[in-house]
Amino acid sequence: MTRAIMLQGTGSDVGKTVLVAGLCRLAAKRGLKVRPFKPQNMSNNAAVSDDGGEIGRAQWLQALACGVPSSVHMNPVLLKPQSETGSQIVVQGRVVGQAKGREYQRLKPQLMDAVMQSWEEVRAGADLVIVEGAGSPAEINLRAGDIANMGFAARANVPVVLVGDIDRGGVIASIVGTHAILPEEDRRMIAGYLINKFRGDISLFDDGLAAITGFTGWRSFGVVPWLKAAGRLPAEDSVVLERLAKGEGRALKIAVPVLDRIANFDDLDPLKAEPQVEVVMVRSGERLPADAGLVVIPGSKSTIGDLKRFRENGWDRDLQMHLRRGGHVIGICGGYQMLGRAVRDPDGIEGDIREIEGLGLLDIETVMEPEKTVRNSTAHSVVFDVTLEGYEIHLGRTTGPDCNRPAVILNGVPDGAVSPDGRVFGTYLHGLFGADAFREKLLGSLGVTGGTVSYRAEVERALDEMAEELAGCLDVEGLLGLERG
Repeated sequence: MTRAIMLQGTGSDVGKTVLVAGLCRLAAKRGLKVRPFKPQNMSNNAAVSDDGGEIGRAQWLQALACGVPSSVHMNPVLLKPQSETGSQIVVQGRVVGQAKGREYQRLKPQLMDAVMQSWEEVRAGADLVIVEGAGSPAEINLRAGDIANMGFAARANVPVVLVGDIDRGGVIASIVGTHAILPEEDRRMIAGYLINKFRGDISLFDDGLAAITGFTGWRSFGVVPWLKAAGRLPAEDSVVLERLAKGEGRALKIAVPVLDRIANFDDLDPLKAEPQVEVVMVRSGERLPADAGLVVIPGSKSTIGDLKRFRENGWDRDLQMHLRRGGHVIGICGGYQMLGRAVRDPDGIEGDIREIEGLGLLDIETVMEPEKTVRNSTAHSVVFDVTLEGYEIHLGRTTGPDCNRPAVILNGVPDGAVSPDGRVFGTYLHGLFGADAFREKLLGSLGVTGGTVSYRAEVERALDEMAEELAGCLDVEGLLGLERG
């Protein structure tokens, strides 16, 4: 019978995604057929699964950690925020509609059938499934119809391990408080807890563990130190954007304007991994740094809204100055669309604004269309004559004279556009920076010499290192052996 455990957190960004990935790699190295599962995810960092639909980037990474193809069933419900109050809803890899927060709460019970169908698909043939919750089970105002945390755990009869983040402070209160406010039937689902992101001498927290167990009666599965290797993995939760620090001075500074609806910002991770590159995430209200050699405009879940905010921040003027200084600009997906003369939305797919002037750096126009392109892709860089691979997730059709100078050949078809002087280009291909040969030639053209890292190999090594660290600090036998009933 397939075993399963579910990691739920005392809040968002407590490290559940990384812990699940590390435990998946650990279990796989022990010879177990292990699979990840997340009933509901909210993220604009999406991936195209191996079976051709959209899932959270985190579940794609966790499947990689397991050494298995990714599937839409590993993340059956994906919410992609488009505004402060509404999200696009993706079920089993396909868009089924949009809903605002209160509307979605009413929809959740209907989505449980899809969640449970996917659950059966994932656990079939597996020895172990490691499930990741979302947010916190302590959000008892959302308990009715819940499919992300205790609602799923109870329905699937999966034991829960509660994860607390000691780095943010108040970890004892967060775990004990969760115990205090959970209804008894949910409290019984929790088999124990673990502490994450500890810095320093772990023995100093022995009294803390005793206090938590004393208040709750829950078993401790251990204390996880700050996992340095986790920094080499793709970041999934946009919460991390709030605290990304500017790095030290290096050979090349790359500026990235942080759009309100930034999507697939893990495109930037291979650049961040380069020791001679400083990637600066520019927040609203800040200026694009004058000493940047490259500006990358990332993907967006709301191109028109983010383009409007781009101008409000004065980044359009900064971008013009950047080009006058000899800088370069790359736009990816929504960022590519913004580089053109106009973006039109005749059907109101993104909202009430039907047309907006673009940044005018490429002689192209984009028209939003209802049909969404979602696929893994092979490609070839026209600019640097190297092989690429990645994926497409976008709405819209882009045309114009500069498309006669494509940036890439995508699945055999020209894609993207390049400015006449070659200093501005855009493409719909996500993941192009992940190609080591492309990244080396790009950085070399911007003055960075000395070779580049092998990004995918670094991710694999990071997963192996995390698995080894977790094996040394957690009661792994206890965790992997948990059963209900």
